[in-house]
Amino acid sequence: MPDVEAGSVVDPPQARSCCCCACLRGNTGKFLLRTATVVILFLAVRFGFARHSVGAKLAVESVAYVATACLYFCSFSSWKEKTVSGTFLAVVTVVVVSVEATTGNDHGVAILIGTIVALVVYCIWKPYQALLSCIERRLRRKAAAAATAAEPLPPEKKEDAGRPLVQAERLRAAFRIDGLLREYSHGEIQAMTDDFGCVVGRGGSATVFRGVLDDGTAVAVKRIVCDESVGEADFLSEITIVASVHHYALVGLLGYCLQPGGGRYLLYPFYENRSLDYWLFSGEERRRHLPWATRRHVAVDVAKGLAYLHHECKNQILHLDIKPANILLDGDFRAHVSDFGISMSIGRDLTSVDTRGRGTLGYWRRRCCYGMMLFELVGGRRNFELAGSGGASQARAPPDFTKEFLPCVMRDRMEEGRLMEVVDATMARGDGGGAAGVDEEEVEVVVKVALWCTQHSRDMRPGMTDVVDMLEGRAPIPPPPVRPEFLGDTFLVSCARTAMSR
Repeated sequence: MPDVEAGSVVDPPQARSCCCCACLRGNTGKFLLRTATVVILFLAVRFGFARHSVGAKLAVESVAYVATACLYFCSFSSWKEKTVSGTFLAVVTVVVVSVEATTGNDHGVAILIGTIVALVVYCIWKPYQALLSCIERRLRRKAAAAATAAEPLPPEKKEDAGRPLVQAERLRAAFRIDGLLREYSHGEIQAMTDDFGCVVGRGGSATVFRGVLDDGTAVAVKRIVCDESVGEADFLSEITIVASVHHYALVGLLGYCLQPGGGRYLLYPFYENRSLDYWLFSGEERRRHLPWATRRHVAVDVAKGLAYLHHECKNQILHLDIKPANILLDGDFRAHVSDFGISMSIGRDLTSVDTRGRGTLGYWRRRCCYGMMLFELVGGRRNFELAGSGGASQARAPPDFTKEFLPCVMRDRMEEGRLMEVVDATMARGDGGGAAGVDEEEVEVVVKVALWCTQHSRDMRPGMTDVVDMLEGRAPIPPPPVRPEFLGDTFLVSCARTAMSR
């Protein structure tokens, strides 16, 4: 995967042409396949009717008719179209069977006529549906363009209960104009996930399923736990912002679904190597697949993605829960930041935001989250990893966070010149033992950046663009404070109480 500098923006996809020819060009493969199928069926009908054997004639004509029925059901995606197709074919079948049962001679003529009628209707109906759909999209886009160019709506009145739905429809139209997202029906979501049969992740606010699109592309379908306080219009506004994000280190949004009654789904690309925590916290064997070069790439990729979110987006997006579970790895083990469900967009003119402690234990504040993730990336363990105790009395004793809290340990070892002692041993063992494959200077750079990113004072923490420059050697790294504020007694006591209560 090619490197992209921090702050660089990949051009968003252009809006699709709304003319009929463009619609047909987008489905050339399916169109040619269906055309070939229809031609083969016509030839089969002709060949079968020309047979002298009555049995062979009936067999060929029957197979052609069944194939025509399959063509109907495989070509139409919506349940409405399939229902109409089934009703039409059922009527034709009843007529064919009745005629065949009452005809003494000319066996197979009724089946022949029924098959030809079904094929002719298909050849008329399918292009008509495609043309109608194309015209409908064109008119909808024109209406949406006119709506967006109109004056802003007046403030909502209390009695106007339908206003959020009107706003939602305008936002839906805007999505189609931009060509960024596709809205899927609940039936399509259910079909692509095989009735939600393959769960690949589960969290407090969402469940993730593996799905497969019609073209065979694997996707991740996230079912979001509904929040009654967030209406449909607000939800669409939020994903409009997320859909505008285009960067190689960020997981792009492919589509969405709003089920009547509150069901909400988001579609993302599926990454075969799962999340970083799958490799980092699941034993030595998996950690061996993360050599130092890969981990350093992960650190840089995530930093570039966050720098883009913080400084390059039109609406600044703050990811409030950066952690290994929210970092996905592609086939080349390059990192992509995911989970914008708990992100928050703010105006560009605002200089700060109150996160109110949102996120996961061990990760707090926006740049602190990134710094805490760096400690775990280098150490190959969680920041809060309490040593097991044998007795009940020992279990009640508060832990010594100066020895158990990974940032404390790394700071002390770096001051003592023994930083490599706390680096993940699966990397240090490398080929032939020792520290082969691990660049000690690069490790020290990453740990220093992590210490600066986890300062309690916002003014002391570097911006993400500065973090990228420091990691890539374009900016010097000042020595970390002798006693970083995040190691203060108040914070450690709070962490101890939280960890002991889990």
